[in-house]
Amino acid sequence: MDVVDSRAPRGHHEVPTGASASALANSARVVGWVAGVGVLLAVCLSSIAVGTKYIALPVVWDALFAYDPSVHDQLLVHDLRVGRTALGVLVGVAMAAAGTLMQAMTRNPLADPGLLGVNAGAAFCVALAVGALGLSGMLSQVWFAFLGAVIATVVVYVLGSRGRGGATPVRLTLVGVAVGALLTGVTSGLTLLDPQAFEQMRWWSSGSLANRALSLTGSISPFVMVGLLLAFAVTPSLNAMAMGDDVARALGANITRTRVLGLVAVTLMCGGATAAAGPIGFVGLMIPHLARRIVGTDQRWIMAYSLVGGPILVLLADIAGRLIVRPGEMPAGVVTAFVGAPVLIVMIRRARVSGL
Repeated sequence: MDVVDSRAPRGHHEVPTGASASALANSARVVGWVAGVGVLLAVCLSSIAVGTKYIALPVVWDALFAYDPSVHDQLLVHDLRVGRTALGVLVGVAMAAAGTLMQAMTRNPLADPGLLGVNAGAAFCVALAVGALGLSGMLSQVWFAFLGAVIATVVVYVLGSRGRGGATPVRLTLVGVAVGALLTGVTSGLTLLDPQAFEQMRWWSSGSLANRALSLTGSISPFVMVGLLLAFAVTPSLNAMAMGDDVARALGANITRTRVLGLVAVTLMCGGATAAAGPIGFVGLMIPHLARRIVGTDQRWIMAYSLVGGPILVLLADIAGRLIVRPGEMPAGVVTAFVGAPVLIVMIRRARVSGL
């Protein structure tokens, strides 16, 4: 006769422990991230194939791996669309990573390189370089973009910190929008003073990936890569900082080091991306929030997902801009603004917008 243990009811399932539940969650995150990489690769192929003229995928494949310059469509892919797609990936990675850092370090869910005036500062100094110094080389303009990004960041933080209550999320956002609007207005005024000198910049100022050679991506990639390395270095400390400076210090996090390295990383990434493609806004605002909804509050996973989601958004916006007004073209920065503005309004109206 079998003995039945009355303490183990039928249908009983073992409840996962905290460690096993965490392992399952991380496994799901890894699967989701790999799926995101697959989506990014598909979007990259679509960016190369879709445009004013559709190019079949076999032709795209031949252009990438068996290039024949005598074939017109392969020449189009090799000389124009590959560089454009590569720049879109780099800009998306830079803006999304910068937004993730800014939101985590300031505990401000509205932090974004565009909303806090960083992109406008970079564009303003590039306009000064073109108008006052006559600099037309992209690599020389990068340094002025870096300078403008630093100045705008410092000005917004100093002004937003003044008065009672300190640098609250809404106050920093309002100051950033005001400083950005001022710098954008001055930049527009400069372009009107000498239209011929700023002919190329007028299209750049709207945030566009059009007519960008692969060599341009190679020129700015070292700056963005260094910024990403610094971002990876400070990301482990961001979880502690999310609980407040006092708790972070008690946990052993170096607050000053994290913020300084984070600021340098944001400056390098935003300066390089803005110098190459112009001020493409809202990428650093939307993507970290979407990543946070998927993976939770762990900043390491938010950063990992943002690095995939950022280029997907930028490339989809660029593809949509090519199709909406075909055979013309709408800059990617305009498309992201159409999508990002409603998202910002919804976020501001939410009651919990005051913190992450």
